[in-house]
Amino acid sequence: MILKNLFIYLNRAEKIVCYGSLSVLALLPCLESFMRLVFKTGVPSSPDLIVHFLLLLGLFSGMMTTKTGNHLCISVVQYIKNEKIKKVCKVASASISTFITVILAFCSAAFIKIVVMPSRMIGFIPDVVFCLAMPLAYIIMAIRFSTSDSLTPKQRTFPKIALVIGLLFSLPMVVKIIWGFNLPGIGNLITNVFYYLAFNIKYLALLFLFVAALTGTPLFIFIAGLSILLFQSSPGGQIDVTANQIYTALTQSSFVAIPLFTLAGFFLSESKAGERLVDAFRSLFSFIPGGMIYASVIICAFFTSFTGASGITILALGGLLYAILCTNSGYPSKFSVGLLASCGSIGLMFPPSLPIIMVGTTLQTDIRKMFAAGIVPGLILVLSMAVFGIVVSIKTKIPTEKLNLRNCAVAIKHSFLELLLPVLLIGGYFSGRLQLTELGAFAVLYTFVVEVLIFRDIKLRDLSKLFGKAIPIIGGILSILALSQALSYYLVDTQLPQNFARWMQHTIQSKWVFLLILNLALLAIGCLMDIFSAIVIVLPLLIPFTAVYGIDPIHLGIIFLINMEAGFLTPPIGLNLFLASYRFNKPFVEICRCVLPFLIVQLAVIFIITYIPSISTFVVNLF
Repeated sequence: MILKNLFIYLNRAEKIVCYGSLSVLALLPCLESFMRLVFKTGVPSSPDLIVHFLLLLGLFSGMMTTKTGNHLCISVVQYIKNEKIKKVCKVASASISTFITVILAFCSAAFIKIVVMPSRMIGFIPDVVFCLAMPLAYIIMAIRFSTSDSLTPKQRTFPKIALVIGLLFSLPMVVKIIWGFNLPGIGNLITNVFYYLAFNIKYLALLFLFVAALTGTPLFIFIAGLSILLFQSSPGGQIDVTANQIYTALTQSSFVAIPLFTLAGFFLSESKAGERLVDAFRSLFSFIPGGMIYASVIICAFFTSFTGASGITILALGGLLYAILCTNSGYPSKFSVGLLASCGSIGLMFPPSLPIIMVGTTLQTDIRKMFAAGIVPGLILVLSMAVFGIVVSIKTKIPTEKLNLRNCAVAIKHSFLELLLPVLLIGGYFSGRLQLTELGAFAVLYTFVVEVLIFRDIKLRDLSKLFGKAIPIIGGILSILALSQALSYYLVDTQLPQNFARWMQHTIQSKWVFLLILNLALLAIGCLMDIFSAIVIVLPLLIPFTAVYGIDPIHLGIIFLINMEAGFLTPPIGLNLFLASYRFNKPFVEICRCVLPFLIVQLAVIFIITYIPSISTFVVNLF
């Protein structure tokens, strides 16, 4: 009974921390901007407070994502029909996750003991208070992985054994927690034993981790396992560097915009904003051939640019747009399904797209330039999809509606506040008035006022549910970003990407052949991985190729993003194919057939954008 009550209090506490941290991230930048504008001074310690509340949000949202089982993963288990193998994979995934999160907890504790200065204050709060969330979060994740509701009591035995083994393998960290860097003989002996063990089983363990990733182990666990193994098996390597890099990643100001734009996207998707926008664009375009095609493509692009996740667009708007296209406009069912499934990710190239922010951060280039670079390729993609739809409209003789200016005025009036949002965001950012963090905070505040206070589509009492839907997605993204920082640190330190780039240069000397191979590889990756994971894992490996083959880093980022978009639609395991099958209640194979013509159009656009760099860099050069 006591244990049960403890878990109830824990659940309440983590919600309070997550919801409170997310609220602080939304309100503090707005208050900072207001103070600067009115009183010519900011909030004391505001930048440090913001990034440290991001640290709390990243860790506690990761705990909640573990509880709901929503961590991002690559899984081929769904294709396995043998139930026994599926059960083995599930137990193995829980055991590996438990083992690695226990080690992360002790790495975090060692990091606090050795690196964090007790005297450093963040505002009026000691830095160590924020940092203590790291070992706490990972040990709770370990417990949750080992006691998952998806496992039977008998199956939970194996993750619990893994928890004990994880404690054993954390001994090098335990000796650091006790003695710091001044290790006695027994401490050095323990450290050396585990170094030799990791070094001798490195390749076998790497293979095991890759297999585990394919069978459903969360990606952040896979990345963490790689980082720990590689650091532990390197001469002089210290696995507590992993915790150091987690802290560094989750206190980066450029990452603050990610949870904020995710939350703003949920305010839009959970309200009736989609219906108002559909009415507005329908009234504006339905008088021309293929007008509803234009409307559907633009609306999908609008929503995806804010949510950063194509799946949300398909699930939130797919049913509404499908009914309008088929029932009201007379488009064939297969065509409508193919169009809507294909347009689910079409807005990733437009600001304030989260993937563009992450790509710009990874490439260490100006986010404004990345936004500018995505505009023309994004427009080409939108227009190509719309033109293809118009051709179909003309062939099938879809009737047009008479333009009614009164209906247009009414529809625009009703959706004016939503239509104004991208204008304000783009204007505020490119004018330099709003920084990226302030832009995200403004987007949250604006969508809250519009959808909750003005239109009242979302009740104040339902805000907790909305936050509850956004937190698992935020936790999944931030967990991967945090651990990818550690893996990137190791790769940079060993110069692995640069060595691989030099090998490729000797093997493939033609830039154009390399770009073709790159496109094929990225399409395959887009099938297997979500876009956020691909950005933090794959993109850093490609950075050295910009110098080797003379590719503009911004152009590389656009090539990467547009291939990821198409990868979502590439059979046999493109993510949007499964989401469309679920949303439209149609067999997977039929969805693939419906999407194929649109996929061919997107591949043609990819080819053009890849081999004509000026399409991506033209607008950037105007700055």
